[in-house]
Amino acid sequence: MRTGVIAKKMGMTRLFQADGRHVPVTVLQLDEVQVVGKREAANDGYNAVILGAGSAKAKNVAKPQREAFGKASVEPKARVAEFRVADDALLDVGGYISADHFVAGQYVDISGVTQGKGFAGAMKRWGFGGLRATHGVSVSHRSHGSTGNRQDPGRVFKNKKMAGHMGARERTQQNLLIVRTDAARGLLFVKGSVPGSKGAWLAVADAVKLPRHEEAPYPASLVANIEAIPVEETPAFVEEAAVEAIPALPSDEEVAQIAAEQDAGAAAAENNDAGSDAAGADESKEG
Repeated sequence: MRTGVIAKKMGMTRLFQADGRHVPVTVLQLDEVQVVGKREAANDGYNAVILGAGSAKAKNVAKPQREAFGKASVEPKARVAEFRVADDALLDVGGYISADHFVAGQYVDISGVTQGKGFAGAMKRWGFGGLRATHGVSVSHRSHGSTGNRQDPGRVFKNKKMAGHMGARERTQQNLLIVRTDAARGLLFVKGSVPGSKGAWLAVADAVKLPRHEEAPYPASLVANIEAIPVEETPAFVEEAAVEAIPALPSDEEVAQIAAEQDAGAAAAENNDAGSDAAGADESKEG
């Protein structure tokens, strides 16, 4: 089990494939993701890697954190997260993790805090249908209806779906596809949407429900200096490893065969209906 990374959500855009199809992607940035500590089974009872991302002013960091960063000889970080790893996946303190930690065609799980929607009604929060929009309802069209029972139990059950604060919850979206990486700029391009708003910090890790990609570096893609990665000017296309094939269309012969089967089925249904009608007419005459 490898370590994950801390990434910042930059927004959404689209990338094109060689055949002209476009793929909506979310752009995630690895902002100086550095190993700031580790946990070892001998001392802590488990193995984990502590990563830091971004930069923070020393005056805005609490004294215990400043001492921890100073002990690790790293700059203060804006975000710190811990990732459980295997015994052979521990990393040395001080190294940087580049965007090549993930490869195109790999699936990842992304965790973050969803966008807060504030106080929302039952229709928006839970998808309720609401009351009637015509006669008989007085200024209660979007209400959620009754919530209690009778004198017994005399209360509203817990977890009742009612109006309340919506969003701003820690959520994990699984099996998202990496379609492109840019190590020089520290960017990950993930197909589809991810939790959180622009500028939010996210945790990106290998998908737990799928095997690790064969080309993914193990234990991590470490570099001594993040600025030493050369910049490669390449077209912003989806990498070949992440291109999804177009399903094959049926041939003319297959289309004709399907149409013939449908016509035969319709004719058989008409014959059955005609036979049942005739039998019903005969029974009515006999009666």
